[in-house]
Amino acid sequence: MSTVTKVVIAGAKGNLGETVLNQLLKAGFEVTILTRKDSTHTFPSNVTVKPVDYTLQDSLVDALQGQEAVVAVLGAPALHVQVPLIEASVKAGVKRFILSEFGSNTFHPKTAALPGFANKIEIQNAAKKAAAESGLTWTAVVNGPFLDWGIAVEFLAKPSSKEIEYADGGNQKYSVSTLETVGKAVVGVLKNLQATENRPVYVQDAAITQKELGGYLKKAVGADGWKETVSSTAEALKEGQEELKKPQPNGFVIFLTSLKSAVFAEGFGGYFTNLDNDLLGIKQLTDAEIEEVVVKSARKQ
Repeated sequence: MSTVTKVVIAGAKGNLGETVLNQLLKAGFEVTILTRKDSTHTFPSNVTVKPVDYTLQDSLVDALQGQEAVVAVLGAPALHVQVPLIEASVKAGVKRFILSEFGSNTFHPKTAALPGFANKIEIQNAAKKAAAESGLTWTAVVNGPFLDWGIAVEFLAKPSSKEIEYADGGNQKYSVSTLETVGKAVVGVLKNLQATENRPVYVQDAAITQKELGGYLKKAVGADGWKETVSSTAEALKEGQEELKKPQPNGFVIFLTSLKSAVFAEGFGGYFTNLDNDLLGIKQLTDAEIEEVVVKSARKQ
């Protein structure tokens, strides 16, 4: 399969979207950004911006004419627009569609069955169907939690109040990546189309445990005064299942309880053993570099 030079990004704002955009521009790709017609976002002068209506197939097809790859970097509320975007990519003759995965290993059967990832599985199936019926191919970048962002927004721990949760004891390794590494992985996919065709690629900066993360954070903000709790991913899953039974279930609760198992629980594929780092040109971080990322991210609080 030939290489690509013309790339469309759907969802170029936000922490990951901007990082992916920067890495694509740095690598020399010609980038077009799709925005909603009422968007007020601004972008660098060296990109093309095309306002679209995601509910109109003609609008999407017109925007994708002459493009070779689409990178979807969409937040949870907008994940569903990938289905019409995939259909439009087929009609416009796009070669590669990079799914808006960028997280947990939803290709592991136990994680794929979690209720919080049902929307991603639906989109995977749409991509697989399109690949079987057309010339469109797909890739999913699976990178685990964002190490830097996950600390900065206090998902992995709460350094500002010195709180950390040890899921199932906190000794299970899980794969993590920085936002920059995820952006580089997207570039690596587009430079290695044949080797990444119709499959997930797995990247990580490191594999750590919550206990190890706690150690790094104590160096960053001080070792005294931490509130350390132990939780159960099995209990979290039960909470999610109970939420599903409610007349109006809270989608965030369902997603968060699924996410805890996908990342921290043993047997859900959160620790990647078959990596594509070498293929994509990504070097893992040393212990000192991990500590540097953690310290810098924790001190943003």
